[in-house]
Amino acid sequence: MGKVDVLGVDFDNKNFKQFQNEFIGRINTHQSTLVVTANPEIVMSANENPEFMKILQSDADYITPDGIGIIKAACILNTPLPERVTGYDLFVWFMKLANERSLRVYLIGAKPNVIHAVQTKIAHEYSDIQLVGAEDGYFKEDLETVAYQIEHAEPDLVFAALGSPKQEQLLSILRKNLFPALMMGVGGSFDVFSGKIKRAPQIWQKAHLEWLYRLLKEPARLSRVSILPKFMIKVCQTKRKRSKR
Repeated sequence: MGKVDVLGVDFDNKNFKQFQNEFIGRINTHQSTLVVTANPEIVMSANENPEFMKILQSDADYITPDGIGIIKAACILNTPLPERVTGYDLFVWFMKLANERSLRVYLIGAKPNVIHAVQTKIAHEYSDIQLVGAEDGYFKEDLETVAYQIEHAEPDLVFAALGSPKQEQLLSILRKNLFPALMMGVGGSFDVFSGKIKRAPQIWQKAHLEWLYRLLKEPARLSRVSILPKFMIKVCQTKRKRSKR
């Protein structure tokens, strides 16, 4: 099974290594590629926003299961996915690849102090990356103008940390223009990569409790976490509907 439908969002039925191999192939041939790392919050948002759903269904080349909730949902729907493939893990891998190959990278999003910290880390630890753009997420230009600025820099890789759906809206403009780069929305990855926010320890990650760790560290995320029960209820409702067919 090539795709797994979770509430209208088609996830690629691949493990981390398979994604890596496909992404390397597309980077080698300069194919315009939009990668979306979707968690339950993004799936629910797409179900409430037809324009966002259209981006996921029509513009995204790959959608990875970022969140244990997606893995659980796929199992409930009897269409299991092999493993969780997070945006942060992919982003770190892409940065290592970019450093090995001296690729051109464009970063946009997060707060000014965060993007500056990311620049500093790249200069010290990923010094072979050609950083052709590093902008915070507080720009006043419209997305079309920002997309033009990114195209003008001619990056091989573009990472947007603007939150969903804004980051996907920006990258979908580049994808529609067939811009020859691999592009991915990374949510809060710049904050973690820069060290401004600590990622959950491995023991929490392996227990699939990374979401709880972040909630304990950032209580303001409660409203976002509260989407999970609604998501699972909708998944169970979908399963019942499918079983009646």
